[in-house]
Amino acid sequence: MTYRAPLQDLIFSLRLAAGREALQADGLYADISGGVAEQTLAEAAKFAEGQLLPLDRAGDRIGARFSDGVVTTAPGWREAYAQWREGGWNAIAAAPDHGGMGLPALLNAACTEIWNGANISFALCPLLSHGAIEALEAHASAALKEAYLRKIVSGEWTGTMNLTEPQAGSDLALLRTRAERNGDGSYRLTGEKIYITYGEHDLVDNIIHLVLARLPDAPAGVKGISLFLVPKFLPEASGAFTRRNALRCAGVEHKLGIHGSPTCTMLYEDATGFLIGEEHNGLACMFTMMNNARLSVGLQGVALAERASQAALAYARERRQGRAPGARETSAIVDHPDVARMLLTMASLTAAARAICFETTAAQDRAHRDDDPARAKEADERASLLTPVAKAFSTDIGDEATSLAVQVFGGMGYIEETGVAQLMRDARICAIYEGTNGIQAIDLVGRKLAMSGGAAVRREIEDMRALARESDYANVAEAVESFAQASDYMAQAMKASPAEGLAGATPYLRLFALARGATLLEKGAKRARRENDPNAERYEALSHFFAKNVAVAAPGLARSVTEGGASVTTAAGMLKG
Repeated sequence: MTYRAPLQDLIFSLRLAAGREALQADGLYADISGGVAEQTLAEAAKFAEGQLLPLDRAGDRIGARFSDGVVTTAPGWREAYAQWREGGWNAIAAAPDHGGMGLPALLNAACTEIWNGANISFALCPLLSHGAIEALEAHASAALKEAYLRKIVSGEWTGTMNLTEPQAGSDLALLRTRAERNGDGSYRLTGEKIYITYGEHDLVDNIIHLVLARLPDAPAGVKGISLFLVPKFLPEASGAFTRRNALRCAGVEHKLGIHGSPTCTMLYEDATGFLIGEEHNGLACMFTMMNNARLSVGLQGVALAERASQAALAYARERRQGRAPGARETSAIVDHPDVARMLLTMASLTAAARAICFETTAAQDRAHRDDDPARAKEADERASLLTPVAKAFSTDIGDEATSLAVQVFGGMGYIEETGVAQLMRDARICAIYEGTNGIQAIDLVGRKLAMSGGAAVRREIEDMRALARESDYANVAEAVESFAQASDYMAQAMKASPAEGLAGATPYLRLFALARGATLLEKGAKRARRENDPNAERYEALSHFFAKNVAVAAPGLARSVTEGGASVTTAAGMLKG
């Protein structure tokens, strides 16, 4: 099974999210104008297809191996990571102050989709490093930045995120890892963390763990959590990082998918750590890293959906079985209407999810790059509003698209040799980690809708309404108005009856994504036609299909939000036994 980076679609989506003027020489994205974005993505595709894709099957079949505290990655991975570093791919969006290129997050997002489309297990390692870079840039002391950031940015060292414990999954208030003050500005950490992606591996010499822990005098709950930097190797008096810290990997998980990525149990046994930010304020620091990771995980869902769509379409064009309507001979299955429906569902969901992820990333860029404080604030609120939608919807459609790919392949899809079963297995985790999709929905209705008194979501609705007015399909406006109606209800329900509001949170998030996806596909199709884009006909077809076959679910979802919550709370009693 092959994969080709969808360069034309990526460039088109990047330009659509950036805005027409932003990619001009004096625009917000001037640093990737003049062909820089196109050339960068072409090189990323070359590396992904030539180096990462061939290692994907070995990563799945052989996986990461554990023995006596040592984790060994699959054959070829060390060499590929060395080439990754040499290519400078880890430094695209990092600040120049510490060796980064300072390029837009939007460009890095397009690259992120390419890496994950070729080999998600490999791409997970830099994904966590990028989050660590953002957290350190935003919250670490000057001394910590000087000691650690440059080598993480270069890829010489990698970063991890240590949140989960056996008794504390998503409920971080329950974490027990302890931190004690040493008196010299450092701390001693003791505890167990589980599900730590790339917590131990052989790709680099030093691994920098960002660990949540609780000090003895910490307040109860999440307000008593602090964040610490805990390196695998500490510096000697000479400055060389060769002194082993008191931490170790106790084992790796045997998982459904992403076998090439070591998911570790980490033990901290009076390990030396250094405070990031302020004591008892670690969760705010960690959320900088988590928000970066959530958007990146959304792009993982897009990447796997894209790869599954490519595989299913190629197979459907070759596989001959049955007679399509009007055919006199055995037909390629792509000619059967139901197979075409599945393929178009996959392609349109992928396009919509990509558009939402890129819009979210562009809002992040504007929040950091716009000189006008008011515009920057609105962009930051928009990024915050869209992030849970981008993460949850994109990973949901990753599950759906990879499952549909197996269905298109039929019995052959259930056989490991075809590769689509691996995509389905790999995709399943994306809806779970970095906050399950249910938690994303709770975040959306519990926090994000109330931002600036609801102004952020109202701005989003007005933007969607403006695009819907230009649409040729009434279903698009219907989806937007369904979302507007559900938003009004949800704002009131979260005040008057939170249980009923939370019961409708997941369908509400899906409704948001359908309305936003339909309007963005419509926007893209019209722009492609105006600019005589060579793919204009395909973009219009996907927009039409999405409006008539996917977005039509919006009114039903709105009713589920506004009418279904009470039935959940009423019937929930029977679940208790």
